[in-house]
Amino acid sequence: MVRFDRYMLSQLMWLFGFFALVLVSVFWINRAVQLFDRLIGDGQTALVFLEFSALGLPRLITTVLPIATFAAAVYVTNRLNNESELTVMMSTGTSPWRLARPVAVFGLISALMMSVLSHILVPAASEQLTQREAEISRNVTSRLLTEGTFLSPTPGVTFYTRAIDEDGVLQDVFLADRRTPNERVIYTAAEAYLVRNADGTALIMVDGLAQRLATTDNRLSTAKFQDFSFDISPLMNGEDQIAPSLPFLRTHALLQGWDDIARALGTTPGAVAEEVHSRFARAAFCLVTALIGFATLLVGGYSRFGAWREVVIAFLLLIALDGMRSALSPPVLADARMWPILYTPSVLGLGLTAGLLWFASGGSARLRRLRGRTA
Repeated sequence: MVRFDRYMLSQLMWLFGFFALVLVSVFWINRAVQLFDRLIGDGQTALVFLEFSALGLPRLITTVLPIATFAAAVYVTNRLNNESELTVMMSTGTSPWRLARPVAVFGLISALMMSVLSHILVPAASEQLTQREAEISRNVTSRLLTEGTFLSPTPGVTFYTRAIDEDGVLQDVFLADRRTPNERVIYTAAEAYLVRNADGTALIMVDGLAQRLATTDNRLSTAKFQDFSFDISPLMNGEDQIAPSLPFLRTHALLQGWDDIARALGTTPGAVAEEVHSRFARAAFCLVTALIGFATLLVGGYSRFGAWREVVIAFLLLIALDGMRSALSPPVLADARMWPILYTPSVLGLGLTAGLLWFASGGSARLRRLRGRTA
């Protein structure tokens, strides 16, 4: 029996790796297309694109992991049913509860992977990703070198250029500055250049027009210029450090002192409780996905028409349990003491699995006999 456990567990892990790889690839490609268009279009290099893609993978994997776990459990159980391996094992006296042991071990391995991701990798990657996004947002060159789009690199400033030549010359430039109260200034130029020096970064506009509107008396002043230097160094000023945030904190820092953490981060104790316990709940749900897929197909048994009905039922059960999680967060956000309800999908899933395994082990027949004796 131990050999069968190792055999079934190896099959589950192989299929889990396959489904995880396929699903991560599909989700990553869909996200990478948008990320590539945004980063490369903003003047970033391919290395920045690869860095952002790598930093986004941990959170992406947390989305894929329960699905891959469920798919592996369903596929392996269906194959063992079709090849009568489970039937042979049960005919030798092995109970469905005993057959579920390798699936439970597989679910625990998946839960452990989810725990590592949720408690360690995702917070670290999210913090680094936010830091890099802030650094890039402060990179004026990348924010201004976008053709045919009105950009707002900082509040109160709007920039537009029609085209950018291969040598870096900006054609038909428009720059609106509304940062000064009671004053609006618009610069238009036929050409412009970005020049960096020891003092900062400047936008050199050539052959243009400056229009200044004093909103106090609605007086408009205009001036033509051959060349004009606009200092854009203030647009680059920003905080070097990203403010602490709940998704960035490790789990051990969130387990106690919710009131103190909430005051330090400007949030509520309920938000802290929801963040930390949702991480544990996600890991527990991975165990549930594996067991539900196995137990539902085991109840259906072998059929020459296939197990599509059981697969659909298992999938609908999983969707129903997973859909509960979004409805359970608001009560916890309002009252931190309500955090136990976040584990409701996992508890219900384990209870449902126990009921299915009891049914598969002949519980329904014993129930009918009991009803017959009492009738």
